[in-house]
Amino acid sequence: MSSRHPLPPSDSASLHALRDGYRQDKAALLARLHVPDASTRGIRSLLRRLSALADTVLCRLWTHAQLPQSWALVAVGGYGRAQLFPHSDVDVLLLLPDGTQACADEARKPIEAFIGSCWDAGLEIGSSVRTTAECLAESAADVTVQTALLESRLVCGSAALFEDFRRRYDAQMDPRAFLVAKTLEMRQRHTKYEDTPYALEPNCKESPGGLRDLQIILWAARAAGLGRTWRELEASGLATPFEVRQIERNEALLFLIRARLHVLAERREDRLVFDLQTAVAEAFGYRSTAPDGRGLAMRASETLMRRYYWAAKAVSQLSQILLLGIEERLNPSTHELRPINPRFFEKAGLIEVASDDLYEKHPHAILETFLLYESTLGLKDLSARTLRALYNARAVMDRRFRHDPANRALFMQILRQPRGITHAMRLMNQTSVLGRYLWPFRRIVGQMQHDLFHVYTVDQHILMVLRNMRRFFMAEHAHEYPFCSQLAAGWDKPWILYVAALFHDIGKGRGGDHSQIGAQEARHFCRQHGVEREDARLIEFLVAEHLTMSQVAQKQDLSDPGVIAAFARRVGNERYLTALYLLTVADIRGTSPKVWNAWKGKLLEDLYRATLRMLGGRAPDAAAEIEARKREALILLALSALPHEAHKRLWGTLDVSYFMRHEAPDIAWHTRHLSRHVGSTRAIVRARLSLAGEGLEVLVYAPDRADLFARICGYFDRAGFSILDARVHTARNGHALDTFQVVASSQPGAYRELIHMVESDLQRAIEDQGALPEPARRRVSRRVKSFPIAPRVTLRPDEQAQRWLISISASDRAGLLYMVARVLSRHGLNVQLAKVSTLGERVEDTFLVQGPELQSNAQQIRIETELLQALADQ
Repeated sequence: MSSRHPLPPSDSASLHALRDGYRQDKAALLARLHVPDASTRGIRSLLRRLSALADTVLCRLWTHAQLPQSWALVAVGGYGRAQLFPHSDVDVLLLLPDGTQACADEARKPIEAFIGSCWDAGLEIGSSVRTTAECLAESAADVTVQTALLESRLVCGSAALFEDFRRRYDAQMDPRAFLVAKTLEMRQRHTKYEDTPYALEPNCKESPGGLRDLQIILWAARAAGLGRTWRELEASGLATPFEVRQIERNEALLFLIRARLHVLAERREDRLVFDLQTAVAEAFGYRSTAPDGRGLAMRASETLMRRYYWAAKAVSQLSQILLLGIEERLNPSTHELRPINPRFFEKAGLIEVASDDLYEKHPHAILETFLLYESTLGLKDLSARTLRALYNARAVMDRRFRHDPANRALFMQILRQPRGITHAMRLMNQTSVLGRYLWPFRRIVGQMQHDLFHVYTVDQHILMVLRNMRRFFMAEHAHEYPFCSQLAAGWDKPWILYVAALFHDIGKGRGGDHSQIGAQEARHFCRQHGVEREDARLIEFLVAEHLTMSQVAQKQDLSDPGVIAAFARRVGNERYLTALYLLTVADIRGTSPKVWNAWKGKLLEDLYRATLRMLGGRAPDAAAEIEARKREALILLALSALPHEAHKRLWGTLDVSYFMRHEAPDIAWHTRHLSRHVGSTRAIVRARLSLAGEGLEVLVYAPDRADLFARICGYFDRAGFSILDARVHTARNGHALDTFQVVASSQPGAYRELIHMVESDLQRAIEDQGALPEPARRRVSRRVKSFPIAPRVTLRPDEQAQRWLISISASDRAGLLYMVARVLSRHGLNVQLAKVSTLGERVEDTFLVQGPELQSNAQQIRIETELLQALADQ
């Protein structure tokens, strides 16, 4: 290899030859990464050879630069470890003797020439120039510099200077302070990457369970003098031979994934982004499979990601064990043992097993560990010895363990504890206990969800829902969900809701309706664990129906008594209704930070309250309800000094459906602004802060025409607003009275300042008589590109067969609602109600429409076809 790199003379042709030779040799090394192969053999050798190739080029450039013999070229960072990835920086330190002035011309010019020649030769270097004293000062002030220098190695130059630097650096190292700094740094990094190894686009270097976690172990061990390699850690007793084998196997997988990411992206890319997951999977030889007899299909990317998640989980477990072990070695006097019972000790707030083989001898002690964690004050985690014992006892948690009555009783005790449930369940998942005890749960660990809705794997989503449910019962979180906390305060058996949360999505990825599969698993669990019949029925109901309430609230007309009556019949009683409401809120809040908004919360609460009234025997009386709303609205109008009977002119043009669809505060607001403009030929637009607590409520009053709804949607699209809800009413005098709930995507905190802009600009857009503008073409998100869903359109009559329901499901993108509105406008369809539900990056919209074209089967097919074309037009 080295024969291809002659010493480069000063002319540029030889430098180009050196660069070309380097690129050819590097390409030859990277060729094996293009061959589909799931084996990790040889990846460490490849990284070392890439480092050695860079060493060769640097040494020749160093020799040619004729820098002083007293200087040294030092590799630092990943290059210092001899783990150079295809597109990582070649990080080097030009180490100078103390007293050397690097800024002086006699030093600066040759340094600049050397660094320039490195770039010209094709090396992407990251360079620093320091004396030994400057290195020590920077290292003492910045733990990042200290870490980079920890793994430094001499590439060429003065060995004596480098050895002096290493001696002084090691003497300055404080291993305890270094461990504390790296631990805090790791926590910050984990928080940045969502505190989970299971993000859908994980960073294989920086995310929890990534390569950085393994590097921290070796950094801390090296600083403490406990070893520089995994085998040295084994020799020092810090790691067992089994743990070292597990670490090396999973580290090699992460190495190979990262190297292939670099090659496929043709740049430094450490994230398993959706765009690259399939390509990386195929580089491993994985292929997507067609649906089997149960309708199950497996993407190549899913196979890869499942393997990645299991590796990241193992890395998370082992890194915790070894870092705790290093801490104990560095601080032995602070870890005194205090007996808890004959099987466990408390050590500095950690649970410590009494013997390494405790779990093999007494399998019941496995679940007892987590019960103690919940029930003993002052315990905050598990010790390294306990974590290691659990890691080594996985084979004990077999079928016999799961069917043991004592273990079943212990698991139910864990669920029934008044505190610590969320942390206990997360800890059980991290240590693989939860999946080995609840076998159906094991099947969804690390399972991705390709629905553009969830941003977590199935197991992490379930634990997030459990966390949300638990917080309803905690006083310190009552401000987050006030109504949910109020309902939870009167609930007698919280554990029922926790079990429902654990099982609500446990049937995913198995073909068929996951709600029904989960209900069967929940029924089986309840029977095995001696849950009383009535409680078991409620749990099964919640799992089977966990999607129902959100679908009714977000897709159906809640002003229709028939909708409320049908939902009330489905839930049956107040207890089931309350439980379903709490699970629904916890579930939606646990899918993605983007999915929940105040308007969805209001819809769910409105549905809950309306159903509760019906279950209480208050059958809906439309006339009485309307009169009550009118009376309340008149009281509000009197408070605003509206002239007596000024409301009659407007109300005389409005029919029953208007008053059924609007609450008294909305009716009063409309009347206050429109009573003087009834029948106006000009469009009236008013906006206010939404009473739901987020966004704007916009009122439009204008002469009705076929393209009115489309023009309004087009304006909101161009102005950067998302429509959450639209209530469209046509008065008897031919005027449209429409209200929209909207949120801004670009200025979410400046709604008060946006009110005037919306009122003036929307009025001009409505009064425009020109053709409807073409929809704007905008890029779709990477998730939508990577996981497209086939658009669906259904058109069916409502229960009274007077109006039609159009249901739309598609990948979300800017302008989609406007494109739908243009199609409806072309066919003269009058939109009476629009339910716009954005679920992450998927939309589920429902429109209640009327129009003569709907009476023709041929026209119905044409409308559906045009809608599908609009939805599919990317």
